[in-house]
Amino acid sequence: MTIAMLRRSLVALLAAGALGLAGCSSPRPSATHPSVTFGPDTTTPSGTATAAPVSGNLITIDGFAFAPATVTVSAGSTVTWTNRDEEPHTVVANDGSFHSPGMGTGATFSHTFSAAGTFDYVCSIHPMMHGTVVVTG
Repeated sequence: MTIAMLRRSLVALLAAGALGLAGCSSPRPSATHPSVTFGPDTTTPSGTATAAPVSGNLITIDGFAFAPATVTVSAGSTVTWTNRDEEPHTVVANDGSFHSPGMGTGATFSHTFSAAGTFDYVCSIHPMMHGTVVVTG
């Protein structure tokens, strides 16, 4: 487990504790992106994203996940991915229609979707990371 992964785990644990205390006096806030659960060795994500598709054209890469995992845009729209992780990531379409270079922390990649369809993609460095862009006509 890398230092960065340990740091993210600690931050998540502290945030979960703070949310638990805040929940005693106020309603629990809604999640802004799907959560990831970890298996017994706590190094491999074992959960799957179940969030509903989101309209918009901005996707962040954070915590070894694309958020939102699924977006819906109109044909002609440009989608931009921004890496917020300390590790490099890529954005690679399963059908080969787009492929980013390796993106370090803070780097972005944009792709314009000219035709309707469903475009599944992964991070080629971390293939457990996947997302979908749904393009409407």
